[in-house]
Amino acid sequence: MSLVTRRELLGHAGALGLGVAFLPHAARVVRAGETGRPARGETPDGVVLEVVESGGLSHYSYFLADTRAGVAAVIDPRRDVAAYLKLAEEHGVTITLAIETHVHADFVSGARELADRTGTAKIAASVEGGAAYGFPVDRKLKDGDTLNVGSIRLRAIHTPGHTPEHLSYVASTKKEDRPWSLFTGDFLFIGSIGRPDLMGVKNTEGLAQKLYQSVRTAYADLPDALPIHPAHGPGSPCGANIQKPKGTPTLGRERDANPYWRIEDQADFVEALLAAQPPIPYYWPRMKQVNAAGPKVLGDRPAPEALAPAAFEKLIAGGDVQLVDTQLMFGYAGGHIRGATDLGYNEVMSLWGGWTLDYDKPIALVVPETADAEGPRDWLARVDLTEVQGFLKGGMTAWVKSGRPFDSFQTMSVREVHETFPTDAMQLLDVRQPSEWDMGHVKGAKYIFLPELPKRLNELDRSKPVVVYCGNGYRATLGASLLRQNGFDARTVPGSWDAWTAAGLPVQTPRSPGKPSDTTRRSA
Repeated sequence: MSLVTRRELLGHAGALGLGVAFLPHAARVVRAGETGRPARGETPDGVVLEVVESGGLSHYSYFLADTRAGVAAVIDPRRDVAAYLKLAEEHGVTITLAIETHVHADFVSGARELADRTGTAKIAASVEGGAAYGFPVDRKLKDGDTLNVGSIRLRAIHTPGHTPEHLSYVASTKKEDRPWSLFTGDFLFIGSIGRPDLMGVKNTEGLAQKLYQSVRTAYADLPDALPIHPAHGPGSPCGANIQKPKGTPTLGRERDANPYWRIEDQADFVEALLAAQPPIPYYWPRMKQVNAAGPKVLGDRPAPEALAPAAFEKLIAGGDVQLVDTQLMFGYAGGHIRGATDLGYNEVMSLWGGWTLDYDKPIALVVPETADAEGPRDWLARVDLTEVQGFLKGGMTAWVKSGRPFDSFQTMSVREVHETFPTDAMQLLDVRQPSEWDMGHVKGAKYIFLPELPKRLNELDRSKPVVVYCGNGYRATLGASLLRQNGFDARTVPGSWDAWTAAGLPVQTPRSPGKPSDTTRRSA
């Protein structure tokens, strides 16, 4: 490496990645001008740009409309398309295009869903790099092709490397070819670029080299002031150490500050890029296959069936369904049905459901008493977990009042952990990302990356309680639920690492960080 250090590329901001705990129920529509996105004044008159944010996956899709012409396009739509339909109604436009930047690996595309629900949206996708699809693509795009959305012109730019077919889109008006926005997909992120290691080991280095060429040449004719709109933000495993924008993200800012733009030598670039990548979620190859073949169109589905405790007990009794609890950490610790996997009532269950659930089993949901089941149903469907057979009516309150058995477990504050460990009486388990461990951990803790926990149970002592911590408590609760399914006396640390550091408690760090993709770490 020449111009950036390894520590820079493994930076702390990116280490926060997979542990987001409290996210809004519905995916947020981020109005233009919020969270560092382009303000409305930076788009031409009559043009609307809205960002639909899917938490957990840290995914951004873009609703782009010419209100004078009455037409709109959606770039990289997610599977649950209600937000786009609502925006179209609000702005009085018809969605005519569902545009893909590439074949996604982290979520199920909503392009087919949008085409089916609207009857007007045509699917536009890249055929660069030999891309082929198992469903009709209305506009097969190559480098330099254009799409029109009323007065808006979108020009495709081939930006291979994350995938062979990847396209970016630069927006201008038909009257004057002056670009005003750049949709970068999974090629360019804030402070990072797309990962090249999702097409198999034999293709990884070649794709990394293509990324180097794309970085050097693809946007060469575009101005520094051009606002950029990536498909992912901080927390997404689609890139290493994706940052939160400071002010309006522009191409010039990335040229100046993005570490991968600062590496001049191709070999150094490839080495740095591959060394920085986080672990690949297990479910991603499935998403690739689903999106290339054509996701099943789900349509306007009815709400999951509400089942009284007796009917719900019958549903889960045979073991043919998997029980998913969506209570947050204190609710789950205070009372849950034995054997439930806890995913928390927020959008991050998309990511962790994909990591931990069985794709061959339907799902029975427990939701908080006052919550609905449509949110979890949609969040799970984003990663192709679509078979929700029902949910417990009245939640755990109804279950407990019916006289049925439930489990609970202890929690420990960070002060209690500090006063207790190290000890031979209990085990302290850190389940965060490898890069988070490298940035600091509790002395005396054992490290197992959360998704690997079910396969590494033999590394823990079943005769001793296991106290689990993570970034803020979400992953610790999920980890405890997986351990308890396997007979362990598992407990959690609410607030976890955030609370530990806020309390000013001692932090242990390794002498040098390991590769983020390598999930083995020497325990303290």
